[in-house]
Amino acid sequence: MAEPKRPAALRVLVYSSDADTRRQVMLALGRRPHPELPPIEYLEVATGPIVIERMDARELDLAILDGESAPTGGLGLAKQLKDEIADCPPIVVLTGRPDDVWLANWSRAEAAVSHPLDPIRLTDAVLGVFRNRSAA
Repeated sequence: MAEPKRPAALRVLVYSSDADTRRQVMLALGRRPHPELPPIEYLEVATGPIVIERMDARELDLAILDGESAPTGGLGLAKQLKDEIADCPPIVVLTGRPDDVWLANWSRAEAAVSHPLDPIRLTDAVLGVFRNRSAA
């Protein structure tokens, strides 16, 4: 039996108003964070309106949104995207602290990881999102 064909690369949007946070996310995941996943191609975004534009274009496989971004926070942005885009790609939100998981639930994101970023937790969250999506 042939394995299902995987995309050549996962297209992952990384949103934060802080360039250092975007860099930390991309370094934490790397180009190939797990053998179950194809390589990752990143799209760095620094503003909320561009996130909405790119998500509307439906050319992404995952969005990682920083809840600590300003002036547009990633948690509110996640909620807006989930409310407004049919079949919205999965979203992982970055929260300011572990106790903010209730905000991640409110935002309807598929997963949450708190600052400071831990590469293992971030990779596990991303892998979990894709495992849950393919199981559905």
